[in-house]
Amino acid sequence: MPSVRTSSSGTAASSAAEDLDRLIHERIRLGIVSALAANESLTFADLKDVLRTSDGNLSVHARKLEEAGYIRVTKGFEDRKPKTEYRLTPKGRRALEAYLEQMAGILSAARDALEKT
Repeated sequence: MPSVRTSSSGTAASSAAEDLDRLIHERIRLGIVSALAANESLTFADLKDVLRTSDGNLSVHARKLEEAGYIRVTKGFEDRKPKTEYRLTPKGRRALEAYLEQMAGILSAARDALEKT
């Protein structure tokens, strides 16, 4: 039997949390899109350093964002070394903006609930 909430702020926060973009909500992917929102582009090495993650972990998460159309990946060579560069797409920027708005609503509802206790 599903639980019933009596608090309107609890219901709003719960509903908003259920509507979060799960693709962005994961920590590494949120880090990728956030870093790219603050920079025109970043290389694989830059992102790896910023996020303090492994090559494999970054590759898997970046691929999911690329498949969703949230980031664009450009591969090439620089001084005979492979260079992978990432950019946030307009779709990715809109998704991040929507996610941040949803999180702001959740945090606001949580603050309201705390003030009532």
